[in-house]
Amino acid sequence: MSVRALLFDLDGTLVDTERESAEAMARALAAGQGVHIEQVDRDFIIGRSWVAIYDQLLARHPQIRWSRAELIAATAAAREGVFAELGITVLPGAREAVARFADRPRALVTGSSRVEARQALVALDMVDAFAAVFAAEDVARSKPAPDGYLAAADALGVPPGACVVVEDSAAGIAAGRDAGCLVIAVRAGNFHGQDQSAAHRVIDTLDELTCALLDDVVACYGRRDPS
Repeated sequence: MSVRALLFDLDGTLVDTERESAEAMARALAAGQGVHIEQVDRDFIIGRSWVAIYDQLLARHPQIRWSRAELIAATAAAREGVFAELGITVLPGAREAVARFADRPRALVTGSSRVEARQALVALDMVDAFAAVFAAEDVARSKPAPDGYLAAADALGVPPGACVVVEDSAAGIAAGRDAGCLVIAVRAGNFHGQDQSAAHRVIDTLDELTCALLDDVVACYGRRDPS
């Protein structure tokens, strides 16, 4: 069995925008709701989708009156200013790795909002690189639930067992495995030391994501395509 499609995570895998997103969220909440969040709130966004982030914020700060959609929109607007000040960090080998597999369908599965995903893809010059993009608004359950990766495989017309998920977070790795995909974890964006041991293979940077690596992972873990 050869790998027929690749499903990429975004934040922590292709780019490092989670700290910038946390800063944008903090600015948005302070300006729009008079709520000043703490470091624990900033840290909670790492590897999580807006579904989980919003629920956690409401539990800790019940005075927030914005809906989840309003918080997402305000944070996305604030990110423009944060990116203008701080820039965006592209993780090593990200552009090259996505381009390397242009001969296969690729999808993006992220816990970020659609607006945030597009902001990052514009910065990466990858707006047209992915045949499908699944963001926080597009699935009922966020990672570690497999919904996003299952939806992406279905959209590409490829069985999950013939897909490789590329992730950085423990929640994302669990989502990819529960979807029935092979999972490769990347250390480069794992700044908070999340446990990546559940991945089928862990690499240092996306420079190591090659056709030879995919062949080796398939050889180690056997045929996974049920069709």
